[in-house]
Amino acid sequence: MKRTVHGIAGTLALCLVSAFFLSTMLAELSGNVETIVTVKRGILYGLALLIPSIAAAGGSGNFLARSRRGRIVDGKQRRMKFIAMNGLLVLVPCAFVLYRLASRGNFGPLFVGLQAAELMAGATNIYLLSKMMRDGFRLSGRLAPARASSRES
Repeated sequence: MKRTVHGIAGTLALCLVSAFFLSTMLAELSGNVETIVTVKRGILYGLALLIPSIAAAGGSGNFLARSRRGRIVDGKQRRMKFIAMNGLLVLVPCAFVLYRLASRGNFGPLFVGLQAAELMAGATNIYLLSKMMRDGFRLSGRLAPARASSRES
C-alpha cells in the first residue's frame, strides 16, 4: 500500500509541477493578460493538491527507505529535501506574489524577475522529480540498474 501511495503521490507531483511550468510558458508566450492571470490563479489552486502530494511522496518514501540503504536511496533522500525547500522557499511564495502582481496588471521588472526565478525553480524540480521517478523504478526492479561506468547521480 505504501508503495502505491508513494508512486501515485510522486507521479502526481511531477505532473502538477510540469503542468504549472507548461501552462506558465504558454500563457507568457500568448501575451494575453487574462490568460496569464487565469494561469496564475490556477497554480494557486493547484498548490492545494501539489503540497500534499509532495508531502505524501516524501513521507511514504521515508517509510519505504527505512529498511533500505545505498547510493540510490541516499540520492533520493537528498533530492527530496532540495525539492521541498525549493518549493517552500521559492515556488510557493512566487505563486502568491506573481498572482497578486498579475491580477493588478503589474508586469514590470519585479514580475519578470520573479517569473524567471519561478521558471528556473520549476524546471529544477521537474528535473529532480524525474530523477526520483527513474530511481524509484530502479529500486522497484521496473528499470534496469545503471551501469557501473555511468556517472549519474
